[in-house]
Amino acid sequence: MASEAVLTFSDDTWEQDVLQSDVPVLVDFWAEWCQPCKMLGPTIDELAADYGERAKIGKMNIDDHRQVAAQLGVQSIPTVMIFKGGEMVKNMVGINPKQAYAAAIDEAM
Repeated sequence: MASEAVLTFSDDTWEQDVLQSDVPVLVDFWAEWCQPCKMLGPTIDELAADYGERAKIGKMNIDDHRQVAAQLGVQSIPTVMIFKGGEMVKNMVGINPKQAYAAAIDEAM
């Protein structure tokens, strides 16, 4: 279960929450049935706690919100994307070390 610091993104709120954000945004595309996605969960929780207000850290369930994932070409999960200024600046497929996600967020800052 995601911590309260982890945001939940949806197709309906995508533009406002991600594309119009004034801070970098990490989006974890996942699904409930995906075991690697569940393994990544604690890392996402830690990142949300580490970055606080300096970045948005959130998850998007691709089973519930298919439109954005399809537009972005998400074909494998987990996929983690970093956005800055409305543009995707990093795309990471599979499970990576926490440091790799943190480095991508730091670079986007």
